[in-house]
Amino acid sequence: MSLIYLHPFLAHLFNCSLAAGCFPSCFKNSYGTPALKRTGLDESSPSSYRPISNLSVISKLLERLVARQLVSYLDNNHLLPTTQSGFRRGHSTETATIRVLSDFLDAADRGDTAVVVLLDLTAAFDTVDHEILVLTSGVLLSCGFGLTSLIRTQHVRCGGKCSTPTDITCCVPQGSVLGPILFIIYTAVTTTIC
Repeated sequence: MSLIYLHPFLAHLFNCSLAAGCFPSCFKNSYGTPALKRTGLDESSPSSYRPISNLSVISKLLERLVARQLVSYLDNNHLLPTTQSGFRRGHSTETATIRVLSDFLDAADRGDTAVVVLLDLTAAFDTVDHEILVLTSGVLLSCGFGLTSLIRTQHVRCGGKCSTPTDITCCVPQGSVLGPILFIIYTAVTTTIC
């Protein structure tokens, strides 16, 4: 079936979802597919894998609409840290490196000492606590996000077999459109708290 025939139905569905502030629960179900983090790791060890969330196309389309509105709100209200380079349009590892180098050169010009503290954010998306994300972020609450809007169900699919569905109450799914944006908000909120 051509997308041209589905367009009016999808537009109606998405408009109703956005107007009601409800992300349909059937769109929150995903299949987690384990992917080897890098070659050379022990394939028999579960810690060698990262979960990739396979979401429905319709779910990703709706997420893209929500993401566009959320990023616009965050940008227009200057709610994202200016030093956040990851997962943002017009920012990259290059802009982050230039910023750090510039700070070092400024410190050297002033005769100050410069120190870098680096954090390993391995499995960073897996550490996002939904309750902290929603309850400490006025941004999400003001945009109509509640704790239940973030809870997803997931099946693990591997070798043609599927697990029973489980509620995911911690982490933002890798493979989702909103995942990186929610991670940016989470890091901004938790660094402010610390």
